[in-house]
Amino acid sequence: MRRMKLVAIGNGMAGIRTLEELLRVAPDLYEITVFGAEPHPNYNRILLSPVLAGEQRFEAIVLNDFRWYADHGITLHPGSKVTCVDRQARVVVSADGRQESYDRLLFATGSVPIRPPIPGTDLPGVLTFRDIADTQAMIEAAARHKDAVVIGGGLLGLEAANGLLARGMNVTVIHLAPWLMERQLDATAAALLQTSLEQRGLRFLLNTQAREIVADDAGRVGAVRLNDGAEVPAALVVLAVGIRPNDELARACGLHCERGIVVDDTMMTYDPRIYAVGECISHRGISYGLVAPLFEQAKVCANHLGHLGFARYTGSTVSTKLKVTGIDIFSAGHLGGDDGADEITLLDRGGAVYKKLVLKADRLIGSVLFGDTADSSWYSRLVKDETPIGELRGRLILGQPALGSSGHQGEQNAAALPDDFEVCGCNGVCKGTIVRAIKEKGLFTLDDVRKHTKASSSCGSCTGLVEQLLASVVGGAYQPRSASQTPVCECTDYTHEEVRRAIRDHELLSIPEALRFLEWRTPNGCATCRPALNYYLLCAWPGTYRDDPQSRLVNERAHANIQRDGTYSVVPRIYGGVTTPAQLRQIAEVAEKYAVPTVKITGGQRIDLLGVRKEDLPRVWADLGMPSGFAYGKSVRTVKTCVGSEWCRFGVQDSTRMGIELEQGLDRVWTPHKVKLGVSGCPRNCAESTIKDVGVVGVDSGWEIYVGGNGGTKAEVAQFLAKVALPAEAMEYTGAFLQLYREEARYLDRTSHWIHRVGLDYVKRRIVADAEGRKALYARLTEAQRDVPDPWALRVARRDPEFETISARDRYPSERNRNESMAESLPAR
Repeated sequence: MRRMKLVAIGNGMAGIRTLEELLRVAPDLYEITVFGAEPHPNYNRILLSPVLAGEQRFEAIVLNDFRWYADHGITLHPGSKVTCVDRQARVVVSADGRQESYDRLLFATGSVPIRPPIPGTDLPGVLTFRDIADTQAMIEAAARHKDAVVIGGGLLGLEAANGLLARGMNVTVIHLAPWLMERQLDATAAALLQTSLEQRGLRFLLNTQAREIVADDAGRVGAVRLNDGAEVPAALVVLAVGIRPNDELARACGLHCERGIVVDDTMMTYDPRIYAVGECISHRGISYGLVAPLFEQAKVCANHLGHLGFARYTGSTVSTKLKVTGIDIFSAGHLGGDDGADEITLLDRGGAVYKKLVLKADRLIGSVLFGDTADSSWYSRLVKDETPIGELRGRLILGQPALGSSGHQGEQNAAALPDDFEVCGCNGVCKGTIVRAIKEKGLFTLDDVRKHTKASSSCGSCTGLVEQLLASVVGGAYQPRSASQTPVCECTDYTHEEVRRAIRDHELLSIPEALRFLEWRTPNGCATCRPALNYYLLCAWPGTYRDDPQSRLVNERAHANIQRDGTYSVVPRIYGGVTTPAQLRQIAEVAEKYAVPTVKITGGQRIDLLGVRKEDLPRVWADLGMPSGFAYGKSVRTVKTCVGSEWCRFGVQDSTRMGIELEQGLDRVWTPHKVKLGVSGCPRNCAESTIKDVGVVGVDSGWEIYVGGNGGTKAEVAQFLAKVALPAEAMEYTGAFLQLYREEARYLDRTSHWIHRVGLDYVKRRIVADAEGRKALYARLTEAQRDVPDPWALRVARRDPEFETISARDRYPSERNRNESMAESLPAR
């Protein structure tokens, strides 16, 4: 079968990223030809600034070498500029006489620098800063001359000025606006930036306009004449006043253009055979000049070129970061000044730290940071996701660490760290390793860094530092992905919410059915998506969907936590942490019988038998005669209690009874992540209830309920949800909250993550304000628990072969006796 022909005009980052995405989703659909005006393979244009500054070589910023094209069957014509597109004949023609027919055509022609309308811009020694040829010309000029002028104090102009300064030139920046980077910074941040750059040796002329570029006696650039007649000596002038879409070829062939090639949300032009991406397009009237939006467009375009046809590009919220070593500056969203917008600012002139947050209607809509950009990714994500700020507002300016975090020796500023600083303690990855990987392998996303270095891939507590490193190396090219756009895994482009909705709306009742319907890219999914799908199906169809053990993580398959030496730990259920002498004797006898090396009291007031061999697990469970404590699962685990009013002289409520009833009522409930509860008999809070997913605190008049807390690497204090008078009400509120969490959170979201995303106000509307909705949620939770067997009893009864060895089978007690023993231990309903 003949493959269709795809021709790409442009060998830059947007065009090649589109092809990479296309090869991923439809590797055999097209015969691909690429025309590139430059004689190089695809390279990382974002890193031209470090090349100019002498921090990197060109070879290190090549993203796809010539072999990559050959390996993927792509015909590349480097140094071949397309001059004509015949849309009727569907043929492109290049300046060197090549002709290529197409079935689909991709415009990725990028942008061209704007030259200000002043005399002298065509003189030798006047350059722009767009590609490697410009960069090499600047490096050569810096080697021979001393004085340079950069016209334009925006992002690109400042990076060029810094690079020339690093090459030993005297650099003057001429800028028309009253402060630097006026589109990204307010006056305060810009003043701090200017001071920092002046201390390095740069000179600035603001509110100043260049009138003419003057030639020297040799006919080469010699000076820049200003509007007031003064002259600034210059043997090199860099024009950095902006860019415009390179749509000249598109206009010539009759494509509809405004300020760029007009495309719809699928990246298709007015000609259905022609698509366009990158700086050359106009999407909803906007042309983007940063890399991150271009990559988002590339993904959508590939989706449609690959005949998948469901992705949409609806625009981007961009952030900016200056790639000047040692200067931390960040900007995202609105700068303020809008009607109805509030501003929160923090200024430390002596410490050169400035933070400004712009809020509107309980949302963060913009931020400007100077000197301390540790929380730039977090703020950017809050802006993109339009996360309700709610009760975070009072601590928002202090950054994410104010919400609770530990580890990394308290360090929060990645740029200031030495190369040998260990960023990821879980995997032993240092800053230098991460930075080298980003530069040498052309990484742009957090997922890329995780794949190549393992940093941030375990507990995730170092994610903020890794994101800072990404932003410091690639600048605005790194855009934290909005949580609402994050797919389940690489097997699909669908988000968690889209998958859950499809399961419900289309009554998908099994994992294979879901994989087929959602057109998963892998036939059987992966270790990331299968547990998520299994949970979503279990939650959507309780009593109907049959749990798939092979889609569970190892601890849940074994119903025990695997330990460092390959043995397991066994934690039986002890409701509310209250036990009896008989139960303790039984546990002790089991520990002695199976030579359990360690018996430990856990932080959740349970007894842990550590060091049990896998083949002994069913017999241990049978001999204990107690239900599973679910200490291994994404489930409700423990309810920690204090002794409460029954024994404590300060107690005002019977927290022990409350805790037992809660634990019995929530037993065997699977959840997106582990869930822990605490019940305290008075506000002294001895059960540490306010750092639990659900904390219930007794007061004189009843119970206060707190939600969304947890310990761990990022400690979270629970937030107040409601106050109720009766234990039955506390049970209903707690159950309804957990059911809402079960139905709406993403797999592996802790309650705190989910509440941060949806906002506590939303949770209160659903649980506190909507009494009927609350009762319905609680009813669904109860229904989901109905007929769920205890997993230990089930496996003892059916002699699960996973745990069985030949010798072990002979030692099994009779099934009947075991079943009776386990059944007696189950809680009353």
